[in-house]
Amino acid sequence: MIWLDRLELFSAWDFIALTCFAAGWFWIGWRIENPNPKRPSVSALMADFRREWMKEMVTRSPRIFDSQVISSLRQATAFFASATMLALGAGLALIGNTEQLAGVAQDLALEQTPVFVWEIKIILVLASLTNAFLAFVWSHRLFGYCSVLMAAVPNEASDPRAYPRSRQAAEINITAARSFNRGLRATYFSLAALAWLVGAEALIIATIVTLGVLYRREFISRSRRILMQSEPKTVAPTKL
Repeated sequence: MIWLDRLELFSAWDFIALTCFAAGWFWIGWRIENPNPKRPSVSALMADFRREWMKEMVTRSPRIFDSQVISSLRQATAFFASATMLALGAGLALIGNTEQLAGVAQDLALEQTPVFVWEIKIILVLASLTNAFLAFVWSHRLFGYCSVLMAAVPNEASDPRAYPRSRQAAEINITAARSFNRGLRATYFSLAALAWLVGAEALIIATIVTLGVLYRREFISRSRRILMQSEPKTVAPTKL
């Protein structure tokens, strides 16, 4: 009964905004990772380039360039994991000082709201950041797996193990990149969740803006047009 009473502190618009937030997050993730074959996303195009990269790696000697690239990818995931961890610490500190936050937020929203409401709004941000942190950590580990698989590819292209192992490395690389992109999307939506501190309408607007930014970058950006100028000629991956 206590929780039911507390739910009454939120308006219908709050629940509508949360529904839009969750539905938008799920939809854009699904749309990016499962695009129409005739209109691939940047992530889908880059997945094919990653397969092409691993195929070219077999005949590249020495493979210093490949090791440097995978190292930079791991550094990027480590940086974002550290950044989200710091943000999580800041959010947890806010939970302990919600009364001060409520005073600032009330100046923006021009209304009196119980501290419990502000705590729930902060928890939404923390939940998004936690999702991002876990995605970045897993991505970092997968890129580590990929580096080991790359090292296991024989130096001789004629070795029957060379291309099968390079395909394995490519698929692990793609999985790592997918997790990294999910972490980035979670970071975007954590920023959108901050708008809820102002009000439900602000959260809806922030969600729409976030969806617009993500959709543009994946489907109608200049970088996508450049990638489409020379698509890698790779076949669909087979299960290894």
